[in-house]
Amino acid sequence: MVKLYCISVLYKGSTNATWLKSAYDLQSFSFFQRGSVQEFMSFFCKTIVERTIQGSRQSVKEGEYFCHVYVRSDNLAGVVISDHEYPQRVSHTLLTKILDEFSEKIPPLNWPNLQERDVAFPQLNTYLAKYQNPREADVLTKIQDELDETKIILHHNIQAVLDRGEKLDDLVAKSEGLSIQSKAFYKTARKTNSCCTFT
Repeated sequence: MVKLYCISVLYKGSTNATWLKSAYDLQSFSFFQRGSVQEFMSFFCKTIVERTIQGSRQSVKEGEYFCHVYVRSDNLAGVVISDHEYPQRVSHTLLTKILDEFSEKIPPLNWPNLQERDVAFPQLNTYLAKYQNPREADVLTKIQDELDETKIILHHNIQAVLDRGEKLDDLVAKSEGLSIQSKAFYKTARKTNSCCTFT
């Protein structure tokens, strides 16, 4: 069964990305793993947006997961994390729709200074639930046709996206956005090659 785990909207600033809104469906993970999985997915979203060129799309495959990213020319960015069976095309169609709606509801002048708790955009949770079934995307054929003309870069792992010489282990170790518990979870998942690791 195909699965969507996360949808995030971020703003790509000149030096880093900030979260504007996120929604998660982590019911398939054990109760005790969910906090660490969510924290790591947030870290992953931020990292991938910061390394995606303005005005482009890419999909990064990591193990059983796909991370689909779209950074618009106005620096509004969206990320969908799914399992490897979820259709790429549907993920990018969904990203286009979400970012269009977000920019209609929340003025671009506000994006650089917003904090997630101040953003009212409940549509993310609605879309996360609705798009668990990718056939729901059929109503978006117009956007899909436009998307067909857009090149989506596919990377087979996060290392291909990182700067030369940069390592995911080092980014995790230095991250202020990950708790000690999540860093320990990441190390354990790497060692056991668990389903929850992105490396």
